[in-house]
Amino acid sequence: MKRIYFLCTGNSCRSQMAEGYAKQMLPANDFQIESAGVETHGLNPNAVKVMAEDGVDISSHYSKLIDLNYFNTSDLVITLCGDAKDKCPMLPPQTKSLHWPLSDPAQATGTLEEQLQEFRKVRDEIKKLVTGLNDYVHKKKRHN
Repeated sequence: MKRIYFLCTGNSCRSQMAEGYAKQMLPANDFQIESAGVETHGLNPNAVKVMAEDGVDISSHYSKLIDLNYFNTSDLVITLCGDAKDKCPMLPPQTKSLHWPLSDPAQATGTLEEQLQEFRKVRDEIKKLVTGLNDYVHKKKRHN
């Protein structure tokens, strides 16, 4: 079973959304998927709301710090912001990494609706990236 780890600063929005989509889109028999942060900021309710709008329930998720045991045994580590990329521990040699530089929707200002629009924009970017990851994984499986 392959292990994927999504990392961002506070494990409150981006990495939680990526974990939610990956768990929905990638075959559960083939992948173990987790997310974490270099800090814990708590699960952002706006992330829960916009994911629910797209049929993905992340309401039971919670903000977690990087688990070095899981990190060191991951096959793929994906950082979703520069902060996580910069503060990420040294990757083990067998671990592949990707960086998805996404803006932090928690920093959005304005009305609640304007903030939710930013969350939706980032959510949709993450969905596209995870879909691409799904395609990549399936192509690799066909060639093995």
